[in-house]
Amino acid sequence: MKESVILEVKDLYVNFRGESVLSNISFSLKKGYALAIVGPNGAGKSTLFRALLGLVPYRGTISWEKGVKIGYVPQKLAVERDLPLSVHEFLGFRGRDPEIAEAFNAVGIHDDSLRDRQLGALSGGELQRVLVAFAIMGNPDVLLFDEPVAGIDLGGEETIYNLLLRLHKEKGLTIVLISHDLDVVYRYADEVLCLNKKLVCFGRPEEALTSESLKKLYGDSALFHHTHKQI
Repeated sequence: MKESVILEVKDLYVNFRGESVLSNISFSLKKGYALAIVGPNGAGKSTLFRALLGLVPYRGTISWEKGVKIGYVPQKLAVERDLPLSVHEFLGFRGRDPEIAEAFNAVGIHDDSLRDRQLGALSGGELQRVLVAFAIMGNPDVLLFDEPVAGIDLGGEETIYNLLLRLHKEKGLTIVLISHDLDVVYRYADEVLCLNKKLVCFGRPEEALTSESLKKLYGDSALFHHTHKQI
C-alpha cells in the first residue's frame, strides 16, 4: 500500500533583499512521519518553516494535502513576567474549558493550579508544554516545532521530546521539528533533512547522516556533531 504524502516541496527558493536564503529545495513528507531539520546557524531552517506556513514570499511549489490543519510551536514566546494573563486565559483564546482540559491531559499537565498561574511566571519547560497544548487545541494534522527545547534544562528537554514522541504515536500526528541535537534526530525522527541554504541530504537518519554530509553542513566541526555510532 502506497503511503500518503502530506507535503511536497519542489524547487523552493527564498530571497531576502537580493540575497539567497534558500535555493532549490525539494522534498516530500509522508503522513504520520516525524521529520527533523538540521543545519548550522544561518542555514535557513526557520525561513523554511516560515515558507511552509506561507509567511514569507517564495518561488517554487509548496503543496500541502488538501484540508490539512497545521499547528505551530515557536522557538520561544517573549512574555513579560508581569503580564496579567493566566494560562487558562491564554488557552481560552483557542477554545473552551472542555478543550482546555483535553489539551492539558494530552500534554501531561495534571496540576490544576498551573491553569491560574501567570504566563510570565512559568519555567521554560512549563511554558513550552502550554504552547504545545495551545497548538494541539485546533486538532491539527501536522505540528511544526521550531527548536522545541531552546532555553530548557536537560531534564526538561527529555520531557518535551518524550511528549512529542507520545503525541506523534498516540494521535498519529505528522511532526516537523528543527533540532541541533543529532542524538535526538536518531531517536525520534523517521527522516532527516540536512539544510545549509540548499538541500545537503534527505532520508532516514542512519542513511543520510554520513560523515561526508555532516562535513558539508558543519565544515571541520562535523566530528563534534557525528557522535552516533552507526550500526
